[in-house]
Amino acid sequence: MKEGGGKKAVSPCAACKLLRRRCAPDCIFAPYFPADDPHKFASVHKVFGASSVNKMLQELPVHQRGDAISSIVYEANARVRDPVYGCVGAITSLHQQIGILQNQLAVTQAELVELRMQQITATSTNHKAESLFTMDMADFGRPSSWSS
Repeated sequence: MKEGGGKKAVSPCAACKLLRRRCAPDCIFAPYFPADDPHKFASVHKVFGASSVNKMLQELPVHQRGDAISSIVYEANARVRDPVYGCVGAITSLHQQIGILQNQLAVTQAELVELRMQQITATSTNHKAESLFTMDMADFGRPSSWSS
């Protein structure tokens, strides 16, 4: 589509669309908040505010901004889900799950060792019984005069 001046109509980024402003060609939000993902900026704006995020991005070198936005979006989404603890709540929950799973693993490993020991004991007892049975059978068919 071309407008009257021969310029292409540029779709505003999600940030400019939400803030209802014209998206400039050098918009700091445009590379990180595309128009097709409006919820991404909406949660960031709700938690941090557009002005704060703008200031944070301007203070960072361009090559670090993508990682910063990823972190900001993650924290914003976590704060929307859990306004009090945010991502710390999620991390704490995951640490608790790790502790529970480590305990379950230790119990299972102990049970496995116990079962292996039972198997070794049973195998050892069976070999002794077979050995005694074989010796008794060998003596069974011999005349008593062959005994020393």
